[in-house]
Amino acid sequence: MSEPVSEFKSKSGLKRILSAFFYSVDGLKSAWRHEHAFRQELMLFVVGGIVAMLLPISAFQKLALIGVLVIVLIVELINSAIEAVVDRISLDRHPLSKNAKDFGSAAVLLSCGLALVTWAVVLFNRFY
Repeated sequence: MSEPVSEFKSKSGLKRILSAFFYSVDGLKSAWRHEHAFRQELMLFVVGGIVAMLLPISAFQKLALIGVLVIVLIVELINSAIEAVVDRISLDRHPLSKNAKDFGSAAVLLSCGLALVTWAVVLFNRFY
């Protein structure tokens, strides 16, 4: 017995890859338009990326500094997806909805903490 397949499930091959790419671009556009935190973190990413590239540090350290900023963006997108699904299901207050949103928020906080510590360690090692 086969399992039901969503009508929204894309086909295989190049069409699937192209569709996935354009869905991802749509997601980034939507996050930019509707998510204030994403816009703030993206601006931090741009500034941080430029600063990281200009710092007199190794390529690996530059990768680490930029990589942790990308992690913050990834986690923020996942958090926004969780919030959207919870709100789609119901706008009513419910303890499980609160948990889901709080867990997503905690993940963002942890990723920001990781970014902060990574930047602090790299900069401390370089300048002190």
